[in-house]
Amino acid sequence: MHKTRMMVLGLLLVAGLVLAACAAPAAAPAAPAEEAAAEATEAPAEEAAPAEEAAAEATEAPAEEAAPAEEAAASGEVVKATPGQSVEMVLMPKFLGILVFDQANQGAQEAHAELGNPAGLQFLGPTPENSVAGQIEIATNAATQGVQAIMISNNSGDQIAPAAQAARDAGMTVVTWDSPIPSGEGEQLFVAQVDFAETGKVMADMAMSILGEEGGKFAILSASPDAANQNAWIASMQETLKDPAYANLELLDIVYGNDQSEDSYNQSLALIDKYPEMELIMAPTSVGIVAAAKAMQDEGLCDTVKVSGLGLPAEMLDYTLNGCAPEFALWSFVDLGYTTYYASYLLATGALQGAEGETFEAGRMGSYTIEKDPTRENGLRIVMGPFTVYNAENVEAAAK
Repeated sequence: MHKTRMMVLGLLLVAGLVLAACAAPAAAPAAPAEEAAAEATEAPAEEAAPAEEAAAEATEAPAEEAAPAEEAAASGEVVKATPGQSVEMVLMPKFLGILVFDQANQGAQEAHAELGNPAGLQFLGPTPENSVAGQIEIATNAATQGVQAIMISNNSGDQIAPAAQAARDAGMTVVTWDSPIPSGEGEQLFVAQVDFAETGKVMADMAMSILGEEGGKFAILSASPDAANQNAWIASMQETLKDPAYANLELLDIVYGNDQSEDSYNQSLALIDKYPEMELIMAPTSVGIVAAAKAMQDEGLCDTVKVSGLGLPAEMLDYTLNGCAPEFALWSFVDLGYTTYYASYLLATGALQGAEGETFEAGRMGSYTIEKDPTRENGLRIVMGPFTVYNAENVEAAAK
């Protein structure tokens, strides 16, 4: 019995040793495995931290970069152009063959040379007969021909808006000058030659000056029905006429010569036939005013029907001195082209964001602040100015 017990105990001891020998090694390696697993799962998390920080930096970077421009606008800091940057640009007039637009190109070329832009500046425009379709075609093609900025004197109303928007979508800078896009679609900034609301008062004041306190009857000879600037000036004058101070001025009619000399000349003669009591033709167009003055001179009517409006001194000199057009007004188209180029260059190079409140320097023309255009529901503008009224006393000097 004793031997049996001793054998059982021995067997149990051996079995325990065997079990211990087998189980202990299996449990021991588990710790390194668990640590390795833990390290494996923790390692990506540790590595992800720099990635998350980089991602955060990447998403924050644009905001940090945009901050100086926003701060500049908010603080009123004056943005200045950095010369020598390459921007392929196009200046597009309403159409070619008009002296005022040639002068605008002269001003733009001056700014182009002054800023040392190594890329090209093209002066591209349609013919008078194909102005609307031609402007749209030029704007459309520019977006596919490497042009980076286009400056448009719009003669197409809102018909050009889709082409302007397509140009913007393609990354181009789109600035209007002289005449904006009425809806503002596709346009970043309008460079207004003068405050359009002021134009109507200037024309009404010239009419009163020519006709006297007793006033009289007059008609307006405009350019194209689609020209946004013409329409705004006429609307401004109609609003001005509501003032009791101009109660003696009577607007008879508004006609269009399409900014073509022959059409404008014939429209002037037609007004004489239709309104024998008419005493003045007001033409807010440099083509129309010359054509109307020539028509009155040719008909020997300068003593009974005067001409006024917006015109170039060089073209109006003789008509002002002989009394056919005693007074007219205008601004500098050379300065307008120059200012437009500066604004477009600054936008295209990213120095200017095109935000309300931004102030920038335009070379010799000084500083301008971008503002909401009060003449349109949408759109931003700067106002160049000023008006100059010409008469027999100052027209000769200005015509040189």
